[in-house]
Amino acid sequence: MYRALQCSLDEDLSRFTHFLRSRGVVHRITEEDGKQVVWTHDEAGAQIVQAFYAEGIADLVADMPADRSATQSARASWPLVWRRIPVTLIILALTGVVALLTGMGSRPESIGLFTFVPVDANGYFASQIDLSQWWRLVAPIFLHFGLMHLAFNALWYWELGRRIEMRSGGLWLLGLTLLFAVISNTAQWWVSGHALFGGLSGVLYGLLGYCWLYQWLAPNVHFALPKGVVVLMLVWLVLCLSGLITLLGFGAIANTAHVSGLLVGCAAGLIAGGLERARHAA
Repeated sequence: MYRALQCSLDEDLSRFTHFLRSRGVVHRITEEDGKQVVWTHDEAGAQIVQAFYAEGIADLVADMPADRSATQSARASWPLVWRRIPVTLIILALTGVVALLTGMGSRPESIGLFTFVPVDANGYFASQIDLSQWWRLVAPIFLHFGLMHLAFNALWYWELGRRIEMRSGGLWLLGLTLLFAVISNTAQWWVSGHALFGGLSGVLYGLLGYCWLYQWLAPNVHFALPKGVVVLMLVWLVLCLSGLITLLGFGAIANTAHVSGLLVGCAAGLIAGGLERARHAA
């Protein structure tokens, strides 16, 4: 357990602890040497408690009538949350911009800017990767075909990306996103031989595998996904691999990107979670 906060015995923390529970921050309060001590499961949880308290959330909640505290404290906490997940928001914003630019994948003249290999003057995809255009290794993750495709991937990136960013920081999330993008995009192009594919789903399965295996080895409040989430995503993966989703009219599925993303995500989760577990055991 981590000592997150220390307050006088006179300070009423009942509403503040209710606020923390509503945000999913696992904690407990004890009395020690005439002080109230707020403990969290890990260092990241302690940082969240300290940040909320420093922002005046404790005073805001304590001064509010009971029937208004939940709504208004939530509004007050949003700016703090946004400052903690800039990479998640930037990735989602870029995805939205590309969706508008490409007309949800309906404008051939702009789609070619985000494919894995460039399009030549005759409108054909190149047969080889142009490493001078290195950004194409990542660009397909921003390309989506249809509103449902975009909404599904954006919601899952919000759910998984912000958890990782709040636990490990923006640079770590960015690194994982780029790693999973390059590997899943490359695998999809190499196996399928087609350059017209896109979507965040390869990255999403990477993030899912990372959280899943990391949580298994080094449990923490951020990666504690509902049990049904992992099952749902794996069932969806199996349905896509079976070809049923394509037969139902949802279009071609980049199955290789999904599988490769999941595998490398699980590997990254095993390594990072194993190192975290060893650090606490030392």
